Amino acid sequence: MPWIQIKLNANDTNAEQIGDMLMEDTGALSVTFLDAKDTPVFEPQPGETRLWGETDVVALYDAEIDTELAIRQIKASGLLEQGFAYKVEQLEDKDWEREWMDNFHPMKFGERLWICPSWRDVPEPDAINVMLDPGLAFGTGTHPTTSLCLEWLEGLDLAGKTVVDFGCGSGILAIAAIKLGAAKVIGIDIDPQAIQASYDNAGRNGVADKIELYLPQDQPEGLIADVVVANILAGPLRELAGVIKGLVKPEGLLAMSGVLDSQAEDVANYYRDELAIDPIAEQSEWCRISGKKSA
Repeated sequence: MPWIQIKLNANDTNAEQIGDMLMEDTGALSVTFLDAKDTPVFEPQPGETRLWGETDVVALYDAEIDTELAIRQIKASGLLEQGFAYKVEQLEDKDWEREWMDNFHPMKFGERLWICPSWRDVPEPDAINVMLDPGLAFGTGTHPTTSLCLEWLEGLDLAGKTVVDFGCGSGILAIAAIKLGAAKVIGIDIDPQAIQASYDNAGRNGVADKIELYLPQDQPEGLIADVVVANILAGPLRELAGVIKGLVKPEGLLAMSGVLDSQAEDVANYYRDELAIDPIAEQSEWCRISGKKSA
């Protein structure tokens, strides 16, 4: 069955109200918020709807909807200015999950690490292969922030080391660290779905016995590690700088991503008091900040 999509341009002050109105008044089957500037989307915290300065609100309807009536209802709501921009599109019926799976291919990071979808054959059976099914959690390796962290981990000697993955998402970085030789990895995430996805992916890779996963309130007291990686966002990296630095052992290593090039120096300054910061690495406007903690 085909679908009808109505896209409206809004902002961060009215987008959520518009979304509620589309669901309640016009019969939308689902509502999605997209950044009108095409900034990559990160998963919100549980119970949070993260909006952007310029936001497209996209409502999905079945093909039988009276689009003219829906537009009149939107106008009558008073939530948008007169003459607001909108677009009506017909979508073909697809198995969207299958299409996504078909376009997620194995990816190589560095000289020896591959991230492979669990439904595809591995290109190099003798390489270090992480089999991944991200499920409901963020992290496939396709986004520059994840890629930057994977390349950093691949370049380290992790033999016998303890690694903390702060904001573990799908578990991709934690599992890669184990496959690269880490003796023990602790994954921490605020989202129970991420904890479950990480458990599932660790089991799929045969490393469940080497990974510990915690919600922040459940993590062990006094936790410190030789290597810490935090692929989250600039705001939390600033707000939680003390917590994150506290996870790194003296002379330990830290890498952070989820930071735009315009934010990188500011975020790095929150860590320079305790770490010698490396040159900032950049990929497609996203950055990785890494460094070594003082003795």
